[in-house]
Amino acid sequence: MTLGSTRSSTRGSTKHHFLETLLSDRGTELFEFALIAPLLLTLLLGIVWFGRAYNVYQSITRAAREGARYAVLPNCATCGNTYADNYAQAGTCLANPTSSFTNYIAPALTAAHVDPQQVSNFCQKADWLENTSPRQCGVVISFAYPVHVTIPFTSLNGTNFNVSTQVQMRLENQRVDGSGNPTCP
Repeated sequence: MTLGSTRSSTRGSTKHHFLETLLSDRGTELFEFALIAPLLLTLLLGIVWFGRAYNVYQSITRAAREGARYAVLPNCATCGNTYADNYAQAGTCLANPTSSFTNYIAPALTAAHVDPQQVSNFCQKADWLENTSPRQCGVVISFAYPVHVTIPFTSLNGTNFNVSTQVQMRLENQRVDGSGNPTCP
Protein backbone atom coordinates (compact mmCIF):
# COMPACT_ATOMS: atom_id res chain seq x y z
CA MET A 1 0.00 0.00 0.00
CA THR A 2 2.81 2.40 0.67
CA LEU A 3 4.42 1.55 -2.65
CA GLY A 4 1.36 2.68 -4.64
CA SER A 5 1.02 5.92 -2.71
CA THR A 6 4.68 6.70 -3.33
CA ARG A 7 4.22 6.26 -7.06
CA SER A 8 1.21 8.57 -7.22
CA SER A 9 2.92 11.23 -5.14
CA THR A 10 6.00 11.06 -7.38
CA ARG A 11 3.82 11.46 -10.42
CA GLY A 12 2.00 14.38 -8.83
CA SER A 13 5.22 16.13 -7.86
CA THR A 14 6.63 15.55 -11.36
CA LYS A 15 3.54 17.14 -12.89
CA HIS A 16 3.72 19.98 -10.41
CA HIS A 17 7.43 20.55 -11.15
CA PHE A 18 6.75 20.48 -14.92
CA LEU A 19 3.98 23.09 -14.56
CA GLU A 20 6.20 25.35 -12.45
CA THR A 21 8.98 25.16 -15.05
CA LEU A 22 6.58 25.82 -17.90
CA LEU A 23 4.98 28.79 -16.18
CA SER A 24 8.26 30.31 -15.08
CA ASP A 25 9.68 30.13 -18.65
CA ARG A 26 6.56 31.71 -20.07
CA GLY A 27 6.66 34.39 -17.43
CA THR A 28 10.25 35.20 -18.34
CA GLU A 29 9.38 35.34 -22.04
CA LEU A 30 6.44 37.64 -21.37
CA PHE A 31 8.60 39.88 -19.22
CA GLU A 32 11.30 40.08 -21.91
CA PHE A 33 8.67 40.82 -24.56
CA ALA A 34 7.22 43.55 -22.36
CA LEU A 35 10.68 45.15 -22.18
CA ILE A 36 11.44 44.86 -25.90
CA ALA A 37 8.00 45.63 -27.41
CA PRO A 38 8.09 49.41 -26.74
CA LEU A 39 11.58 49.63 -28.21
CA LEU A 40 10.53 47.75 -31.35
CA LEU A 41 7.35 49.82 -31.65
CA THR A 42 9.35 53.04 -31.32
CA LEU A 43 11.82 51.88 -33.95
CA LEU A 44 9.05 50.86 -36.34
CA LEU A 45 7.14 54.12 -35.93
CA GLY A 46 10.37 56.10 -36.29
CA ILE A 47 11.05 54.41 -39.62
CA VAL A 48 7.50 55.14 -40.80
CA TRP A 49 7.56 58.82 -39.77
CA PHE A 50 11.00 59.56 -41.14
CA GLY A 51 9.94 57.80 -44.33
CA ARG A 52 6.97 60.17 -44.47
CA ALA A 53 9.25 63.17 -43.90
CA TYR A 54 11.51 62.01 -46.76
CA ASN A 55 8.43 61.55 -48.96
CA VAL A 56 7.35 65.12 -48.17
CA TYR A 57 10.86 66.37 -49.00
CA GLN A 58 10.83 64.59 -52.37
CA SER A 59 7.31 65.85 -53.12
CA ILE A 60 8.05 69.50 -52.34
CA THR A 61 11.34 69.39 -54.27
CA ARG A 62 9.59 67.93 -57.31
CA ALA A 63 6.87 70.59 -57.06
CA ALA A 64 9.48 73.36 -56.77
CA ARG A 65 11.22 71.99 -59.89
CA GLU A 66 7.92 72.09 -61.78
CA GLY A 67 7.43 75.73 -60.78
CA ALA A 68 11.02 76.69 -61.62
CA ARG A 69 10.79 74.98 -65.01
CA TYR A 70 7.75 77.07 -65.83
CA ALA A 71 9.28 80.28 -64.46
CA VAL A 72 12.46 80.12 -66.54
CA LEU A 73 10.77 79.66 -69.90
CA PRO A 74 9.67 82.64 -71.97
CA ASN A 75 5.90 82.54 -72.19
CA CYS A 76 5.53 84.14 -75.59
CA ALA A 77 8.10 84.12 -78.40
CA THR A 78 6.15 86.74 -80.39
CA CYS A 79 5.91 89.04 -77.33
CA GLY A 80 9.64 89.67 -77.01
CA ASN A 81 10.41 86.57 -74.93
CA THR A 82 8.88 87.92 -71.74
CA TYR A 83 8.64 85.71 -68.71
CA ALA A 84 5.47 84.68 -66.87
CA ASP A 85 6.55 86.56 -63.74
CA ASN A 86 8.22 89.98 -63.71
CA TYR A 87 11.29 90.35 -61.51
CA ALA A 88 12.00 93.93 -60.42
CA GLN A 89 15.55 93.26 -59.21
CA ALA A 90 17.85 90.35 -58.49
CA GLY A 91 17.60 88.69 -55.09
CA THR A 92 14.13 90.01 -54.17
CA CYS A 93 11.26 87.62 -53.57
CA LEU A 94 8.11 88.29 -55.53
CA ALA A 95 5.47 89.84 -53.31
CA ASN A 96 2.35 87.96 -54.43
CA PRO A 97 1.74 84.28 -55.04
CA THR A 98 3.15 83.70 -58.46
CA SER A 99 1.56 82.07 -61.45
CA SER A 100 4.17 79.29 -61.19
CA PHE A 101 2.97 78.54 -57.64
CA THR A 102 -0.70 78.68 -58.58
CA ASN A 103 -0.46 76.77 -61.86
CA TYR A 104 2.38 74.29 -61.24
CA ILE A 105 3.58 74.02 -57.64
CA ALA A 106 0.19 73.81 -55.90
CA PRO A 107 -1.18 71.13 -58.29
CA ALA A 108 2.02 69.06 -57.93
CA LEU A 109 1.74 69.26 -54.14
CA THR A 110 -1.93 68.30 -54.25
CA ALA A 111 -1.15 65.31 -56.48
CA ALA A 112 1.38 64.14 -53.86
CA HIS A 113 -1.21 64.51 -51.04
CA VAL A 114 0.61 67.52 -49.59
CA ASP A 115 -1.56 70.53 -48.67
CA PRO A 116 -0.40 73.66 -50.58
CA GLN A 117 -2.07 75.87 -47.94
CA GLN A 118 0.55 74.80 -45.37
CA VAL A 119 3.54 75.97 -47.44
CA SER A 120 5.52 78.61 -45.55
CA ASN A 121 8.35 80.99 -46.42
CA PHE A 122 7.65 80.76 -50.16
CA CYS A 123 10.13 82.79 -52.17
CA GLN A 124 10.51 83.02 -55.92
CA LYS A 125 13.23 85.33 -57.14
CA ALA A 126 15.58 85.97 -60.03
CA ASP A 127 19.14 85.75 -58.77
CA TRP A 128 22.67 84.79 -59.72
CA LEU A 129 22.94 81.04 -59.57
CA GLU A 130 25.34 79.29 -57.22
CA ASN A 131 28.20 77.17 -58.57
CA THR A 132 28.01 78.32 -62.20
CA SER A 133 30.86 79.46 -64.36
CA PRO A 134 30.46 81.77 -66.19
CA ARG A 135 28.02 83.57 -63.96
CA GLN A 136 24.41 82.99 -64.93
CA CYS A 137 21.09 84.39 -63.87
CA GLY A 138 18.21 82.13 -63.01
CA VAL A 139 15.10 81.58 -60.96
CA VAL A 140 15.40 80.37 -57.38
CA ILE A 141 12.34 78.91 -55.66
CA SER A 142 12.42 77.99 -52.00
CA PHE A 143 9.83 77.14 -49.37
CA ALA A 144 9.17 74.97 -46.32
CA TYR A 145 6.48 72.49 -45.33
CA PRO A 146 5.65 71.35 -41.77
CA VAL A 147 5.83 67.65 -40.90
CA HIS A 148 4.18 66.37 -37.72
CA VAL A 149 6.04 63.46 -36.11
CA THR A 150 4.52 61.11 -33.54
CA ILE A 151 7.06 58.65 -32.14
CA PRO A 152 6.07 57.40 -28.68
CA PHE A 153 8.59 57.13 -25.83
CA THR A 154 10.86 59.79 -27.41
CA SER A 155 11.32 63.54 -27.21
CA LEU A 156 10.05 63.75 -30.83
CA ASN A 157 6.55 62.67 -29.84
CA GLY A 158 4.06 65.18 -31.21
CA THR A 159 6.62 67.63 -32.58
CA ASN A 160 6.52 69.58 -35.83
CA PHE A 161 9.54 70.42 -37.92
CA ASN A 162 9.84 72.17 -41.25
CA VAL A 163 11.19 70.36 -44.26
CA SER A 164 12.59 72.93 -46.67
CA THR A 165 13.68 72.87 -50.29
CA GLN A 166 15.43 75.18 -52.73
CA VAL A 167 15.55 74.77 -56.49
CA GLN A 168 17.40 76.92 -59.00
CA MET A 169 17.23 76.92 -62.81
CA ARG A 170 18.92 79.07 -65.42
CA LEU A 171 16.76 81.60 -67.25
CA GLU A 172 16.37 80.88 -70.95
CA ASN A 173 17.32 83.68 -73.39
CA GLN A 174 19.21 85.67 -70.77
CA ARG A 175 19.50 89.38 -71.32
CA VAL A 176 22.96 90.82 -71.82
CA ASP A 177 24.35 94.29 -71.32
CA GLY A 178 26.31 96.31 -73.90
CA SER A 179 29.52 94.32 -73.14
CA GLY A 180 27.83 90.95 -73.70
CA ASN A 181 27.67 90.09 -69.98
CA PRO A 182 24.44 88.58 -68.66
CA THR A 183 22.20 90.78 -66.56
CA CYS A 184 19.97 89.68 -63.77
CA PRO A 185 17.00 89.93 -64.01
